[in-house]
Amino acid sequence: MRIAAVFCISLVYMLKLNAQPAKRLADLGVRIGVMEAGKWNAITDVAGVKVGQTTLVRGDSVRTGVTAVLPYSGNIFQGKVPAAVFVGNGFGKLAGSTQVEELGNLETPVVLTNTLSVSTAMNAVITYTLEQAGNAEVRSVNAVVGETNDGYLNDIRGRHVQEADVLEAIASAADGPVAEGNVGAGTGTICFGFKGGIGTASRVLPAALGGYTVGVLVQTNFGGVLQAAGVPVGVELKKYYLRDHLNDSADGSCMIVVATDAPLDARNLKRLARRAFMGLAKTGGIASNGSGDYVIAFSTDSTLRIPYQNNELTIRQEVLHNDAMSPLFLAVNEATEEAILNSLIAAQTMQGKNGRVVEALPQDRLIEILKKYNRID
Repeated sequence: MRIAAVFCISLVYMLKLNAQPAKRLADLGVRIGVMEAGKWNAITDVAGVKVGQTTLVRGDSVRTGVTAVLPYSGNIFQGKVPAAVFVGNGFGKLAGSTQVEELGNLETPVVLTNTLSVSTAMNAVITYTLEQAGNAEVRSVNAVVGETNDGYLNDIRGRHVQEADVLEAIASAADGPVAEGNVGAGTGTICFGFKGGIGTASRVLPAALGGYTVGVLVQTNFGGVLQAAGVPVGVELKKYYLRDHLNDSADGSCMIVVATDAPLDARNLKRLARRAFMGLAKTGGIASNGSGDYVIAFSTDSTLRIPYQNNELTIRQEVLHNDAMSPLFLAVNEATEEAILNSLIAAQTMQGKNGRVVEALPQDRLIEILKKYNRID
């Protein structure tokens, strides 16, 4: 009887999700910034990048999952990509970050999950890498895994994410549209006091500036004073940090993954990652004391891949000039802001552990507020 009841609860929850199609900020007629989005307005607009997700919704307490971002479909370990990490606030666990910082490259997919499942995800990424053709002699793998804490809605101590769930996310990775909101690593997250989740967006530079694409994917689980397109939404909704008393919490975390096809080395990827954090600030995030806010940025330019085995003493690379970086800075700023807002708009009200309920950002009120400030017709 208990198994049947759990199945019914999960089925009803999934049917409810299917009955309420997710929307994105652009669907409301709101434009962030001045640059054009890519075809999917997603991180997968960067050629070669794929995203896979495993969503775990079971019974009344399991609300978690895995999101995997692959720079390209081949053997990443054998052809590492330039990468960099920026730490906005270090109250978190970004496994593998020190080697990325030291060597300036990424050799595995980037996996996001919950705080207590980082080690499980690392094991899965190691398994995935060791089993790839050509890696039979590999004896060291720098698995890159980030997290946010979904313990308010999810039975995080139960550590329900298994290696198979991570491997499923990696195996299912695809290009095209990316599911947002209550999916993958964003299944049980909270943002600005509303239901958070996975969000993504992209920007494409004009051809005269290189025509490069910048894509962003976020896992939102943080607080502050919500703004959308410069509008004080949190204030208008009377739901924001420190509104009622000085003990309100804005703690949480945000993982930001940035991809670009621009030929950037680790130094300029670090500069790009810093600007992504400015996009978070534009949404009203404050990077509180207890928030783990990380950006990992990588370039997919195939000419910059670093071979695992190389007999040459030097490597020659052609990278973008510093003076050409400003358009990319604007692109990542806009894409990060929109990705965060997309995570909120796509997310739906969720009930989880101990009967706790986190409401979705009310779209009817959001539209009223945006109209009030002349952001939509």
